[in-house]
Amino acid sequence: MAKLNLSIVVLGVTLLLLAETWAQNPRKRLAPPKPAKAQCCDEVRSLKVQVANLTSLLEELSRKQESDLMNVVRQIMELDKQNRQQEARVTEAESKYSEINNRVEIMQLQTLQSATQTSSDAIYDCASLYSKNYKISGEYKLPKDEFLGTPELSVFCDMETNGGGWTLIQRRKVGLTSFNRDWKQYKSGFGSIRGDFWLGNDHIFRLTRQPTTLRIEMEDWEGETRYAEYGFFTVGNELNSYKLFLANYSGNAGDSLRYHNNTNFSTNNKDNDKCVDDCASLRKGGYWYNCCTDSNLNGVFYRYGEHLKNTDGITWYGWHGPNYSLKKVEMKVRPVGFQP
Repeated sequence: MAKLNLSIVVLGVTLLLLAETWAQNPRKRLAPPKPAKAQCCDEVRSLKVQVANLTSLLEELSRKQESDLMNVVRQIMELDKQNRQQEARVTEAESKYSEINNRVEIMQLQTLQSATQTSSDAIYDCASLYSKNYKISGEYKLPKDEFLGTPELSVFCDMETNGGGWTLIQRRKVGLTSFNRDWKQYKSGFGSIRGDFWLGNDHIFRLTRQPTTLRIEMEDWEGETRYAEYGFFTVGNELNSYKLFLANYSGNAGDSLRYHNNTNFSTNNKDNDKCVDDCASLRKGGYWYNCCTDSNLNGVFYRYGEHLKNTDGITWYGWHGPNYSLKKVEMKVRPVGFQP
């Protein structure tokens, strides 16, 4: 019994020593193993970091690609701009060359005209220019002609229509020039030779002292065209109030100038018509009014055709009647004996 008690005491002392040793060396304890869930979270966090890094890299590459693309677009636009500028320079150079060439031709013509002339040499009109091989439509200057006693005159030549050689005496196409003018203005002419103009009754008298053909070309607001041609056309001088004589109609517009044959020219300050009414004031233009009109080519420019309230537009009764104002009109003359 005594031995058993001794053994128990020895065992208790041993356990106490072991406990004290354990307490003094805690670092030697075995760490418990990490659970599987903690390991999984670490791997997810690592993958997230990698994904974030890849996303950032892709965004950087995308921005660089977009920047490169914008640079290419800007370069293309700049090249296109330079190309357009180059084309504009070429067009301008061609225009200047054409203008200079035309001036050279006119200077050559004026030099030729300065020589002593006979009636066969004189430059009367665009038909004379055409016969000297000037066959491009445009503005020309008829030189001062001592033989004919005529001053220098700027004219527009139609060198293409029906064989060419036409000298324009009137044009309506823009609508910015008023034709409601007085006697003096119709006598000397007005407007722009490349736009709307009246050449001048004195100049028309000069052009029609030889047997002359008149051609009138018209266009409506639908783009359809018609013409009227008179094989005989002449205008008297100022003492005879620029009296109109014409005959031998042909064309597809209808003969709306025959009613005006053998009439004097009237303006808003000189009423020479054959009517009680003052036709020039009513129709708002200078013209060979009878009582009053079958045509009114120097009337008011009304846009888009019909003008029902008034009958003072640019009218040709044989085509569209009294209430339709034409979009474009050209009156042109050339000698009867002209041969292209």
